[in-house]
Amino acid sequence: MDLQVTSVQFQHRASDKAYNLGRIEHYARAAATAGSQLVVCPEMCVTGYWHVPRLDRAGLAALAEPIDGPSLQRVAALATELGIAIGVGWLERADDGRFFNSYAVCLPGGERHCHRKLHAFEHPDIASGDRYTVFDTPWGIRVGILICWDNNLVENARANALLGAELLLAPHQTGGTHSRSPHAMKPIALEKWLRRHEDPAAIEAEFRGPSGREWLLRWLPARAHDNGFFLVFSNGVGPDEDEVRTGNAMILDPYGRILSETWQAADAMVSARLDLGLLDRCTGQRWLRGRRPELYGLLTAPMPGALAPRDARFSDAPTRQLR
Repeated sequence: MDLQVTSVQFQHRASDKAYNLGRIEHYARAAATAGSQLVVCPEMCVTGYWHVPRLDRAGLAALAEPIDGPSLQRVAALATELGIAIGVGWLERADDGRFFNSYAVCLPGGERHCHRKLHAFEHPDIASGDRYTVFDTPWGIRVGILICWDNNLVENARANALLGAELLLAPHQTGGTHSRSPHAMKPIALEKWLRRHEDPAAIEAEFRGPSGREWLLRWLPARAHDNGFFLVFSNGVGPDEDEVRTGNAMILDPYGRILSETWQAADAMVSARLDLGLLDRCTGQRWLRGRRPELYGLLTAPMPGALAPRDARFSDAPTRQLR
């Protein structure tokens, strides 16, 4: 059995849920028309992202919604209408009042699966999740979700595979960030984005270069290959406060091969048909079956000098002043 999936990149507007939901609906309808059963949109694409660190707690409260709030209700209704699954990110307000960077997949039958980012760093008042999210779908494939920095830690991808994930959704807001490593991402000049129509080669070079695609290809194919699952990478694109997201929407197979991708400096989507027959035969699945867990106690031992998730993220990126 095959499954067609779509990865979406779009430039959200900060706190403008009506606009952002309109973009989600546009791409969901286009993907459904093209035959996709699953549409994956970026991290926090409903609420906006990089303005959130500048909000105070009252600002977070005004922006956040529960999983049964009006924004997710609209996405769920759209999924049911179109007969597809739609994944979206937003700022969640939990029943206990805590805030989470969350991602929900709304299935066509009305079921919703929510993942809370395990390594949240955006704001002191945004909590980190405490569990993995792997679930069955109507198409006979198990799906896992990891949000942005969750994917950078190899243990999280492996845990999803051990829980039976055959397809990993990887929604992001990344590219063009400042890294203190001399051989990692660097900021992209806003001028190159603003002149993308006059000089498309300049922004394409950035999106395909070490601050975009080249960085992603250092690790995204390895996550898919080593764990024997398909991977759908979705990302923002264009200016987000003081950073320029690089898009690079991408779909990979369990061998780490790119099935479909874009480096357009624009809102866009890419689709691919997944050959689910690859799952039993791929290298990563054989490696999973060859594991020796009795040797791996070291993997759960604290590392001397280890940083908390928020500190670890910002040890490689500039901190932000909160209002």
